[in-house]
Amino acid sequence: MAKRSDASVPFTLTETGALAGAGFDTIIDVRSPSEYAEDHLPGAISLPVLSDAERAEVGTIYVQDSPFRARKIGAAKVARNAARHIEDSLMGFDGGWRPLVYCWRGGQRSGAFTSILQQIGWRAEVLQGGYRTWRRLVVKTLYEEALPLRVLRLDGFTGTAKTALLAEVAAQGGQVIDLEGLANHRGSILGDVEGDQPAQKGFESALVAALDRLDPSRPVLVEAESARIGRLRIPPQLWVAMRDSARIVIEAPIAARAEFLAEAYADLAADTSALTERLNKLRTLAGHETVDGWLTLLGEGRLVDLSASLVERHYDPAYARLRKGDESPVLARLQSDRLDPAALKSLATRICDTLDA
Repeated sequence: MAKRSDASVPFTLTETGALAGAGFDTIIDVRSPSEYAEDHLPGAISLPVLSDAERAEVGTIYVQDSPFRARKIGAAKVARNAARHIEDSLMGFDGGWRPLVYCWRGGQRSGAFTSILQQIGWRAEVLQGGYRTWRRLVVKTLYEEALPLRVLRLDGFTGTAKTALLAEVAAQGGQVIDLEGLANHRGSILGDVEGDQPAQKGFESALVAALDRLDPSRPVLVEAESARIGRLRIPPQLWVAMRDSARIVIEAPIAARAEFLAEAYADLAADTSALTERLNKLRTLAGHETVDGWLTLLGEGRLVDLSASLVERHYDPAYARLRKGDESPVLARLQSDRLDPAALKSLATRICDTLDA
């Protein structure tokens, strides 16, 4: 049997977002499912050695009864769960497999699981400091130090296809960060997409992983956002970089924007009751008469007309208030009468030309 190594691995990121000390085949998070759900290292798989209930039980025994008894019970549960993971998830790996294992602080949970894997003969190692080391790196990157990136904002009224343009710019080789994609939100009162938003910590981890893949010598394009995307906050260092950045502004007529929005929000319009609930939330802002008119258009299936009215009566006034007093420089104003796929491809090319200028 292989002897367990006492060495643990310090954490840094490489330009590809992988762990330094390359060669790890799998990153294993052995914390409880709720800890993993809140946040985890990018790419890590969840193999909890204690469930949420088991972790609570052991912790209670530790505090209220006996630390020694808690360790005995915890060890038994860890061993049973580790055996199940080996049988269910790890049997396919050969002797050369090299996993990196972590728990909250690189202590008992990750150490116990790593020891078992090492005794089998796998080249398992513990992440020094555990998840807390990763979290400190995230906080340092997003809260403490200025980002070493030149950020530019893609701006424009609602419906100017900014998110779709980001994807097209990326396809043409531009550097982008899709904040709404990372936040799982479209950025408005009608904006949540299928599935819940991640926890704030999970959003920040995904953001750091995305930032790590960027070339700091080239500009990076982000969509102009408010300080929040749904219930998530844009971390301060990125927000400062965005707030002070120059803009590329997309301009299109209301008719083109309404057609684009009607198609982009077709999934929301398909759930009439849910969209009705969302529109009703705008009554204090838009007034009862206006919202009643929107609900009539929705009931008649006139999605383009509904989108046009939302743009004129809600989104454009809100955008004007948001941009009032924004004196940041405008690198380019790019106009298009259409927002179909061909037009978006052409706009993206013009955006890339502006980024490279």
